[in-house]
This record gives sequence, structure tokens and C-alpha cells, in this order.
Amino acid sequence: MIQGGMNDDAIPGLPVDDSPFWKRALKHAAILASLLVVWEFVTAFGYADPLLFPRPSHIFASFVPLYVTRAIVWEHLWVTMATVMAGFVVGTILGIVLAVLAGLSETIHRYMKPYVIVLEAMPRIAIGPLMLAWLGFGFGAKLAIVTLVCFFAPFINTLTAILSANPAQLELMRSLGASKWQTLTKAIVPDAMPMIMAGVRMAMASALGGALVAEFISSNKGMGVLLDNLAAQLNMSGAFATLLSLTIIGYVLYALMEAIDNRVIFWQNDRGLRRVSARRRRRWEART
Repeated sequence: MIQGGMNDDAIPGLPVDDSPFWKRALKHAAILASLLVVWEFVTAFGYADPLLFPRPSHIFASFVPLYVTRAIVWEHLWVTMATVMAGFVVGTILGIVLAVLAGLSETIHRYMKPYVIVLEAMPRIAIGPLMLAWLGFGFGAKLAIVTLVCFFAPFINTLTAILSANPAQLELMRSLGASKWQTLTKAIVPDAMPMIMAGVRMAMASALGGALVAEFISSNKGMGVLLDNLAAQLNMSGAFATLLSLTIIGYVLYALMEAIDNRVIFWQNDRGLRRVSARRRRRWEART
């Protein structure tokens, strides 16, 4: 079963850092700077091959031609992000919708389960050549691969959450004469939202990797193609700069999903509860 990630506070016995954010940020910045300085000097004094492990100063200098002077990264970045977002949206919606149908219908669940298990057991990268044969070398093949990568986490999490719905809550809804739609929207979905959002976050985390794999296999544009070309030309500084760009993009996507998660399931954190309570209080005061 796929579940949401645990934070440090959820691990018993692990000390909690209550220091201000700026102090924690400074600590991490100091650690990162120390590692970069060691890397710089190790490479500069010949203890590591500068061709394979370029100096950090050269890596950061490579951002200038990538983004400014030659500006070769923007077209590739646009292609990759379009693939990521399209595949994420299609895969997530498809996974959640099919999971809801399977969770509410025993017949659909019984007939769908074997095929989902087979697809889940099948290595994703092995499907790439088949996608090329079916859909060609264009956007369709990449979209299909990313959609497949993003499908399973929302599907499994949503289905598990629906099948684990509180029986007492469902019985209460039936006793009140609620319809199936009302039971789904008022009882099942709100209770399942934490697990559903955990699956959505995992889908977003997988989408970028799926897009890069698809580009390695079947594309002539994209960040994966740019990274492959730079490495083939032994432009390792540019390759590391591209890899760092992808890391930053992955972090931004993760932070975006965290923000959306905090908005959607606001009752899971104190800040969200205070925000919604204040908004409802203002609405109530405006009415009165």
C-alpha cells in the first residue's frame, strides 16, 4: 500500500529542531557551501578527473551559455514541462476516476484488478519501445509513457482509501437516506483525501523522471535530450548544470504539490485550520 511520507515529528525518539527557519537555512547553506569548497579544491588539485567531475565554479559558469548567451535550454525545458504536466494531469485523473469506479462497484473491481496488477508488475521502461512502435516518435509516445508512470500511485491510493472507508460512517449516511453520490462526496472522498493527495504527490514526483526516460528513448527535444547530447560531447560542466536545473525543477514541483496538499486537506495542519476558520468567521460576520 502506498502511503504518504512521514515527517520528522512522526518518528518517535527523533529530536525536533525548533529553531527559527532562517537558522536552519543557514545551517544547510553552510553544509552545502563546505561540500562545494571541498569539491572545488579536490578537482583543482588533481585528486579527481576534471573531465568527469568538473569544478563547481565551472558548473555554475555553464548556466550563462545555457540560459543567456546561447539560450539553448529554453526550447528543451518547454518540451519537457509540457510532457510532465500533460502526462501528470491525464494519468492522475485517469487513476482517480478508475479507482472510484472500482471502489464503488464490485463488478468493475473484480474485472479490473488483474489487468492493473499485470501493468503494475510490468517494467515501465520496457514499454517504451512498444509505445514508439504504436505511436511513433512524437509527443504521443512521451505522453503515453508519462501517463502510465503517473497512473498507479493515484489509482492504488484512491482505491485503498475508498475500500477502507469507515463502515459506521457509511451506515450513518444510509440511515439518513443519502444517495450514493452524497455518500461519495460527503463521506467517502473527504475521509480519503489524505491518501488520495499522497498518491497525487507521488505521481508528480514520478512525472519528471518518466518524461526524461521517454526523451532518452524517443525524442529529439527535451531536457533529457539536452543532457544526453552534452554528456556525449563531454561537456560535463553543461551536463552537470542541466542536471542541477532538473533537480531544481523537481524540487519546485514537489514544493508546489506540498502547497496544494496543504490547501486541499487543510485540516491536517494547524495553519490550514486557522486560515479556514478565519475565512469562515469573516463570512459569518459579514452575514450578520
